[in-house]
Amino acid sequence: MRLIGWAIALAAAGLTPAAMAQGTASAPAPSAATANTAAPAAAAPAAALPTVAPTPGIGEPDGRMGLQDQVTPIGREAASFHDYWLLTICAAICIVVLALLLYAIIRFRRGANPVPSRNSHNTTIEVIWTLVPVLILVAIAIPSIRLLRHQYTPPPVDLTVKVTGHQWYWSYEYPDNGVQFDSYMLKEASDPTRQANQRARTDVDGPPLLAVDERVVIPAGKVVKFIITADDVIHSFAVPAFWVKQDANPGQLHETWVKVDRPGVYFGQCSELCGARHAFMPIAVEVVPPAQFAAWVASKGGHQAGAQPAAAIPAAAPAATPAAAQPQPATQEPATNQAATAQN
Repeated sequence: MRLIGWAIALAAAGLTPAAMAQGTASAPAPSAATANTAAPAAAAPAAALPTVAPTPGIGEPDGRMGLQDQVTPIGREAASFHDYWLLTICAAICIVVLALLLYAIIRFRRGANPVPSRNSHNTTIEVIWTLVPVLILVAIAIPSIRLLRHQYTPPPVDLTVKVTGHQWYWSYEYPDNGVQFDSYMLKEASDPTRQANQRARTDVDGPPLLAVDERVVIPAGKVVKFIITADDVIHSFAVPAFWVKQDANPGQLHETWVKVDRPGVYFGQCSELCGARHAFMPIAVEVVPPAQFAAWVASKGGHQAGAQPAAAIPAAAPAATPAAAQPQPATQEPATNQAATAQN
């Protein structure tokens, strides 16, 4: 069997150069006109957008106590509800409970009441402590339901972005624009695990553990719908400045939406424990004017929504191919197949 294999390999080696020579001889040299015509098609895509440095204190953690500055309508409504309504009610409840506790300690101490009271119930107090919690819940429920209605009834969508969580990186797809890419965390220059072909993080990219090599880019002032899923375990797509935290479940599609008017860079992270490198799944969203977004789509080889992809435009080009440039008949395929078999 070994001798047969060597014989097949030698036969293939003898046939393959002849086939290559025949193909080379039959292919005409490209003319200057053909080269000039093909030059625009081979031109590089539009230049990518320059990396924009984030604004300190906007869209990134800065050590403050409380929520980040909200840049979406839903985020501003939710932050206002939290800061000026919920916290006010919580403070009032704490003050009332503390006052009642101090009153009970002083009023019903042993020194002031040598003979303990034998009252078993008080109808007025029982009505009060039943109605007051109900009124508090109603006061919280009305703005909560209004906020939920605004959150889950989005306006007409201008852009759709599909987000897929992996262990441990994110994938993004713009189905209407023909753009898709993966996004990984940028490591520090001193990180021994950083490979030679990986660029190191800089201050322009963002804070440590939040900077990524590929940012999500969305247009300012447009309604953007995120379709969120995962392909392995449960992740969570969270951007605090957008008031967005949506689980990414394998086999399920979840939706959320944002409308950001302020251009800038906003960071988030996976907020669901998803494995050993859960802490290294950052999210970076860059909001740019619509004209810059169109340029970014072009730099990624995509197209605007509703436009015909560039690859589908020259449909008549194959018909104009010269006869000499057409591929040779498949008479040499057995020799190529034998060579591949012998190599295996």
